[in-house]
Amino acid sequence: MNQGMADNVANDNIVLIGMPGAGKSTLGIVLAKIMNYNFIDADLVIQNQCDRTLQKIIDGLGPEGFIQVENQILSDLKAERSIISTGGSAVYSDEAMKHLAQIGTIVYLKISYEELVRRLSDLQERGVVLKGGIGMSLRELYDERRPLYEQYADVTVDVNDLSLTAAARKVADAIEKSRKQSA
Repeated sequence: MNQGMADNVANDNIVLIGMPGAGKSTLGIVLAKIMNYNFIDADLVIQNQCDRTLQKIIDGLGPEGFIQVENQILSDLKAERSIISTGGSAVYSDEAMKHLAQIGTIVYLKISYEELVRRLSDLQERGVVLKGGIGMSLRELYDERRPLYEQYADVTVDVNDLSLTAAARKVADAIEKSRKQSA
């Protein structure tokens, strides 16, 4: 990438990654209000661009096809001063994650496996990408994705057992602290 292009890319966004149910969308909205940022739900951007629900895209293209669509849309995403809530499967797309890292700080909303089970009673309705196929267990999904979230994260925030507002404030504080350290 030439230097001139890099100067035009705003990197003041906050990109939320984490398991389905970690609170990326709901916490993201509260965080956007706390920080006076815009809010972008990447799953809704994908749905709008494809004119189908996530589950219909996954059903039609399969997990790998969905990941390609998600990669393309996330790689082209342009935003400034925005909280960007990604789908839990965004970390399967290295190209997309590199782009997101260029335009913002990547924050991993970490929850325990037990918390995940408690929050995710509606796995089938959510449009969750099971790379290993429909027989993949929640434990396998958690174990497969956790190292990817850790790999891409600039900041990790444990949001177990926190109310929505408390979790959003904890994330805002962690981002502020991270920005002061890198300034």
